[in-house]
Amino acid sequence: MKKILLLMLLLPLTGSVFAQGVPPAAWQIETALMAVPSDYRAGAAVYGYDDSGAFTVLREGTNEYIALADDPGRENFSTAAYHKDLDPFMARGRELKAQGKTADEIFEIREAEVRAGTLALPDKTTLCVFTGKVNPQTREIEDPYVRYVFYMPFATGESTGLPTTPTPPGHAWLMNPGTHR
Repeated sequence: MKKILLLMLLLPLTGSVFAQGVPPAAWQIETALMAVPSDYRAGAAVYGYDDSGAFTVLREGTNEYIALADDPGRENFSTAAYHKDLDPFMARGRELKAQGKTADEIFEIREAEVRAGTLALPDKTTLCVFTGKVNPQTREIEDPYVRYVFYMPFATGESTGLPTTPTPPGHAWLMNPGTHR
């Protein structure tokens, strides 16, 4: 609720900017930090978008966390945060996406690169995603949702004890077992 109230206070300052596409850096920083665990928010680096829409560093960090601002080109509001050791992997995904690669192609390329040892991926780390929709009339985040993703490269159901299908709903499960993801 505190996060939603912060957003409600910041959004009135940006009404005209949303119409233009890219919110101000201050708004991007504040909302990107919603995905960062509270212990790390003050020192987290924040990546977002400049006035032209180019991806850039909005704030340098002093700790282990990196936060990603909402992409103004996407319909739904979504911010994310991860440990800095995951940044080469994430940056490679952004690079491949910018080259026009599909999600399946990005998966396959990074899988091959992680297996070959040419793309660094920590043996375990997390990604936190804070999602919702910005209501243009009330400027509130509707349907806010926090999701944690745990990266354990090449883990299997047998090596972790986790199920490999998303049942029952809402419980942890192993996605893409035996792969880098």
